[in-house]
Amino acid sequence: MKSNNPKSRYHLNIRSNDYVLEVGGGHNPHSRSNVVVDKFLDSNYHRHDDIKVYKHQKLIQADGEKLPFKDNEFSYVMSNHVLEHTENPEAFLKEQMRVAKKGYIETPSIIGEYLFPKKSHRWLVLELDNKLVLMDKNKYWFKDGPDLGFLFLTWLQKTSLGYKMLMDTKPNFMTVRYEWNENIEFEINPTHEKYVQYFTGYWDEEMVKIFFPHKSNFHEFLNSIKSLSRIIKRSFYGKYVWKKQWI
Repeated sequence: MKSNNPKSRYHLNIRSNDYVLEVGGGHNPHSRSNVVVDKFLDSNYHRHDDIKVYKHQKLIQADGEKLPFKDNEFSYVMSNHVLEHTENPEAFLKEQMRVAKKGYIETPSIIGEYLFPKKSHRWLVLELDNKLVLMDKNKYWFKDGPDLGFLFLTWLQKTSLGYKMLMDTKPNFMTVRYEWNENIEFEINPTHEKYVQYFTGYWDEEMVKIFFPHKSNFHEFLNSIKSLSRIIKRSFYGKYVWKKQWI
């Protein structure tokens, strides 16, 4: 079941003595991972750069849908922007639950996928009713369009304070961040109209409120001040401060 929606993958409930597996570390593995699995070592089709591992990590070539590990071999398992690539997401999620009793999954949200779609992504993902809901991108009308990834993921992150504050105060705007314990609740290609509407129809006010609840102006003002403080700190100390605590 879902235990948390972390602010980022550097805010996870991992203990110092946990033995951590990362499935699909790619060019940007989490520094807390002890073992990193990747299916494609020589192809960058599913990632932005060559494979990377830290000195303390062990790299194993394997398929996330059929992991070469014993049941509960790890304390914690994570996958960062991998689930949306899988051929069989059910098998992938079941393997996550088999090798560890808790973990973390991050994917693009449906908003992120619309803004910067990737041909290598097979699935649209949302979290609804505390479970991961996946829809085949080709099942409906969704098609790959202009890729605005550089604009939203790089340029505005560098140049726009307002955009930085939006991403800081609404961390699940572009992504789904799902930390779980014991099991992962999920549904693939749902037929219930309640879920299908999010992938195919107009998002009305009630649907939007599920993801972005209305808050008072005073609450938003306080959040903005706290966000600005965090952004200023990061501009001085950099993201390496987050990574350092895990190594």
